[in-house]
Amino acid sequence: MANTTKYDLVVIGGGPAGYAAAIRAGQLGKKVACVEQERPGGTCLNWGCIPSKALLKSAELFNKINHCEDFGLSVKGASFDFTKIIQRSRGVSENMAKGIEFLFKKNKVEYIKGVGTISVPGMVEVTEGPDKGKILSAEKILIATGCKPRQLPDIEVDGERIMTSRQALEMKTQPKSIVIVGAGAIGAEFAYFLNAFGTKVTLVEMLDQVLPVEDHEVAAVVAKEFKAQGIDCRTSTAVQNIKVAKNNVKMDLVKGDKTESVTADSVLVAIGVVANTAGLLSPRVKLAQDRGYIKVDDNYESSVKGIYAAGDIIGPPWLAHVATYEAVQAVQGMFGHSKAKQVKSFPGCTYCLPQVASIGKTEKKLKEEGIAYKVGKFPFMASGKAVASNASVGFVKLLVGEKYGEILGAHIVGGEATEMIAEYGLGIQLEATAEDIHHTIHAHPTMSEAMMEAAAAVFGEAIHI
Repeated sequence: MANTTKYDLVVIGGGPAGYAAAIRAGQLGKKVACVEQERPGGTCLNWGCIPSKALLKSAELFNKINHCEDFGLSVKGASFDFTKIIQRSRGVSENMAKGIEFLFKKNKVEYIKGVGTISVPGMVEVTEGPDKGKILSAEKILIATGCKPRQLPDIEVDGERIMTSRQALEMKTQPKSIVIVGAGAIGAEFAYFLNAFGTKVTLVEMLDQVLPVEDHEVAAVVAKEFKAQGIDCRTSTAVQNIKVAKNNVKMDLVKGDKTESVTADSVLVAIGVVANTAGLLSPRVKLAQDRGYIKVDDNYESSVKGIYAAGDIIGPPWLAHVATYEAVQAVQGMFGHSKAKQVKSFPGCTYCLPQVASIGKTEKKLKEEGIAYKVGKFPFMASGKAVASNASVGFVKLLVGEKYGEILGAHIVGGEATEMIAEYGLGIQLEATAEDIHHTIHAHPTMSEAMMEAAAAVFGEAIHI
């Protein structure tokens, strides 16, 4: 075809998997195009990780101002402008997206705006958007279209009364009250953010703890702190009979045989994600799927030769850093640079207050699998830096193999948890033992000393407890 351009690789989707894949292919000297229907950066950069962290930073700073007397300081008449908080968040995303566009140019990645549809293997057609009509030919295609928020059945998302995280990130006005359905990372983060600025928050979770994938002791600390902050946490509770009115939303909260009617300004739905495959495949392209997610082999290749997939579109865990890792591995494998590697361990982080970070298995999982383990635990209340920083809530918990002391899991709840977890991640990568961590000198006073002390506690040798 006259208007067909040939590439070594066409990437569909410009999120953490897509843009990383395109850039890595460019670094390898390949001719590559990335088809993205919005701004580069995908959900993470535009409608997830990055803008939400900007909001949470505003909440954290406002919270510190309101508690500055704990540090011997005084601030009178502290106030906030909710619109400006949201605008700052959007500005952060805008700047970061521009950064991805710069990296595309730097690595000679052609950025194509629109919806990419695989018409036949080896051929991508831009079916919607500014570059509609372009046809891209490539021996290899990588699908990185990610996921989108799961919605409640028969409940229309209008962006005011009913929202997903996407609409919540550009709220025009602050709701006076909100029910957040789902207490995973997204639900917990929005609960903390809105509560910090005075919204009455009810956080509802069907399972028996907030942050259901986290260690049970970690979840208990978060629930206790949320309650102290004024967040109404409801676990083992279902939301039913949602009725949207002009000025509010009414619903029933059902726990066991008890039903309570609740009214709020808005409802935020944070019940997970679904695969984003709309417009992706023509009827002539059939890829093996599992619950809508694309099935891939150890090389990230789908059931159709030459079509690969990486990131959220291949299923959980739905994490930006995992998506980036998978995409880079897929590219390196498909071009013979190195053998594609599978994700073995990965950190998970929640950026509420207190922060939560974990890697590896929980105690519950180890017990289910019959793995013998030992526990080392160190509370932040015994950390000089934590107490001096007014961040003594929480602990570090290290799970290691009983025989060899290898790191099986690590769980942190407290200040800077999301930064500190990287040490245990590196430990797992290097096959370090609890003894190795214990005997590594950590600077004093630092929050990270708790990592060393938790390792020492495995052997009953922690000094400060």
